[in-house]
Amino acid sequence: MLQPRILELQPKTLAGKQQRMSFVHNQTGLLWQSFMQQRTQLAAVNDLLYSLQVYNADYFTTFNPANEFTKWALAEVIDTTALPEGFEHFHLPGGLYAVFDHKGSDTAIFQEIFSQWLPQSDYVVDDRPHFEVLGEKYKNNSEDSEEGIWIPVKKK
Repeated sequence: MLQPRILELQPKTLAGKQQRMSFVHNQTGLLWQSFMQQRTQLAAVNDLLYSLQVYNADYFTTFNPANEFTKWALAEVIDTTALPEGFEHFHLPGGLYAVFDHKGSDTAIFQEIFSQWLPQSDYVVDDRPHFEVLGEKYKNNSEDSEEGIWIPVKKK
């Protein structure tokens, strides 16, 4: 059984690149490739990266893998006045999050979160960005990879 930590996130200022996509037409690899080519030009606060999704408010109530959302590849910054060409700033609002520590490359954890943990919890999805924190233990498509999955929640 999944046991997330429930944390109150403070607002963050992030910067990076965005792209509209769907799960059917997933362009995550191209987005991250473009971001990583210029990442060293970004004055980031630390080495953590944020893979962030902005969904419409009803995205999960009428889920369709062909529906589009905005995907971001980001890093935390303090100053947004001197961003690399093609980069934009993003204000991540604070709020309550269910944080799942995930190891491996299996994306079925999202199915488990939304179909099992969430309905049995005291929470519902809140209309704020969803994101994954990719730290030093993140290894793309590796069974040894570790990341934090942050799902915005509010009490039922």
